[in-house]
Amino acid sequence: MDFGKVAVMMGGDSAEREVSLKSGSAVLAALRAAGVDAHAFDPREKGLDALRGEGFDRAFVALHGRGGEDGRLQGALDLLRIPYTGSGVLASALAMDKWRSKLVWQAAGIPVPECQTLGADSDWAAVVAQLGLPLFVKPANEGSSIGITKVKALQDLEPAYREAARYDSTVLAERCIDGAEVQFPILGGRVLPSIRIETPHEFYDYDAKYFANDTRYTCPGLPSAEEQGLSGLVLRSFDVLGCRGWGRVDLMIERGSGKPYFLEMNTAPGMTDHSLVPMSARVAGLSFSDLVLEILAEARHG
Repeated sequence: MDFGKVAVMMGGDSAEREVSLKSGSAVLAALRAAGVDAHAFDPREKGLDALRGEGFDRAFVALHGRGGEDGRLQGALDLLRIPYTGSGVLASALAMDKWRSKLVWQAAGIPVPECQTLGADSDWAAVVAQLGLPLFVKPANEGSSIGITKVKALQDLEPAYREAARYDSTVLAERCIDGAEVQFPILGGRVLPSIRIETPHEFYDYDAKYFANDTRYTCPGLPSAEEQGLSGLVLRSFDVLGCRGWGRVDLMIERGSGKPYFLEMNTAPGMTDHSLVPMSARVAGLSFSDLVLEILAEARHG
């Protein structure tokens, strides 16, 4: 396809800026190597009106976190009538909000861990009585495990809340599911091979995601029959939020019962050298170049 002039949206002002710059640089290099007229575009450096002024025809969204993955950028691109990769305004905003996406999933019959919102006046003992220990405390609208704490003792719950509240006014406490963390990429209406994650860290935190060399990835992450059995539910979790194009859903498979619990949907997943969508795509027979070109081909607005 002739994609025209393509803006690779990267950087921005979110807490995930550094990860976004890595993702964007990898995408930019792959697009240029494939002969696409691609250019880096950092909204921190110039206003979005420059997209029209500089004659961009499409946008590849590699902005992670707020301002890039939460519907605001998508709304601006809709107004500019510039096709962009990934989900639209509503799906992006819903998927970014871990609390409200869980409410939608619950209504659709998709299993999620029990959770509740926290505030400065929460009854910490009652939270522990309901969810048990350990539990996770996380900001509702951040990614890359930023602001997340695994709480093992009652006295650590309030400090964990304060840490998460530095990043978002909506803070969740979530029951800890003992089992395997598995992530499923979705691309063009199909589910790619899953990735099972094993880390010696307390959980799959920021360091384990982007820097550690002792994080283990297995792809496919589940036996074939189990993976096929989950694929319909994975696609439903994507569709019920209104997502399109591509994404990645993170879930836990409970030890013993084998029950899946859906954690969150990522509508602009990482594309760094530690990222999971490119890893899964390789197992499915897609090179990194194939992957970015297919994502770009699905770009649309509205």
